[in-house]
Amino acid sequence: MDLKYPDGAKQFADEVRAFVRAELPATIKEKVIRHAKVSPDEQRLWQRKLCDRGWACPGWPRQFGGPGFDAMQRHVFDNVMSEEGAPPALPFGESMIAPVLFHVGSEEQKAEILPRIRTLEYWFCQGFSEPGSGSDLASLKTRAVLDGDEWVINGQKTWTSFAHFANMMFCLVRTDPAAKLQEGISMLVFPMSLPGITVRPIISIDGGHSVNEVFFDNVRAPAKSLIGEANKGWTYAKLLLGHERTSIARIGQSKRELALLKTLAADQGVGGTSLLDQAGFRARVAAVEIELLSLEITALRTISAGGAPGVEANLLKIKGSEIQQTLTELLIDAAGPYALPYDPLRGLGDNGLGSNMEPIGPDEAAALTPNYLTTRVVTIYGGSNEIQRNIIAKSLGL
Repeated sequence: MDLKYPDGAKQFADEVRAFVRAELPATIKEKVIRHAKVSPDEQRLWQRKLCDRGWACPGWPRQFGGPGFDAMQRHVFDNVMSEEGAPPALPFGESMIAPVLFHVGSEEQKAEILPRIRTLEYWFCQGFSEPGSGSDLASLKTRAVLDGDEWVINGQKTWTSFAHFANMMFCLVRTDPAAKLQEGISMLVFPMSLPGITVRPIISIDGGHSVNEVFFDNVRAPAKSLIGEANKGWTYAKLLLGHERTSIARIGQSKRELALLKTLAADQGVGGTSLLDQAGFRARVAAVEIELLSLEITALRTISAGGAPGVEANLLKIKGSEIQQTLTELLIDAAGPYALPYDPLRGLGDNGLGSNMEPIGPDEAAALTPNYLTTRVVTIYGGSNEIQRNIIAKSLGL
């Protein structure tokens, strides 16, 4: 089955593709394709180009500075950007806290924060998970007490992605310890430069640094940092997490990885026969391609329904993350022994500096093992897939 866009959407896809090919620096595209890290300066450079074109924050309505894409345009835009190797948008500001501000933010917060998210002047991180409060987020213990016109925050967050780059955080804190778990939580937004905030790196299994521990020691944030109403943070978090789980599906990225898999498998083989000509491997590739096509159709049905994503977001998160993991496994199988030498520095994009060995095998092979390792987490973050299945079952009355 060939999923084709309607004529108008196809023309828009061609327009987006032409823009990316003309404006995206080759060095940045190469990093994305090779699973290397894009620097904050490179991310901001690409964001400026999107702003100049009027395509920054593609999910935003025009009234807040977005392009006002309809559901099909947004899907096409995201797919083409991923297929062409553009850096993925940072979700924490653009796709997570922004929709919450649209609904419950004060006019002052919207005027101050939204334009700066659009330009990446504000680089957000997400203060949700804590030691012992990951998928069971409602058990969080970080406290915030209102003292005059300031919130005094004490506690710890963990697995905080890109906190070492971020200058802003949206954070869930417990403001009524006597209330039921979900009813005593509030959401705050504040600068990472406030005194009393300490960021400590966590080096992950791929050898990279993308997540952190964050400590709050009598941090004083202005009272206006509160988003919406006090003790309603859990309600806002559910809206926010719906957008996060939809974005974790990463359909465009998986389509790009599938194309890479086919290219790599066509070049590898035994006895003059490529992997793609071997029935067993070809069947595995076909199976994941069918699943990806089914996922895209489901995503199109979800976004065409409009409104905030519901339990469909949980389904997309489950299947999208599983497909991402399957693709990393198939890529390693396709590279064979060339994927075995594990050089995390080279895999992270600095071309093996510090290594005394010349790289062997295809250029793509160096980053496959680090990418495989770091992709293990996609079935955990955003709420583990086990929790997602529980939510779906509950929605069905099971």
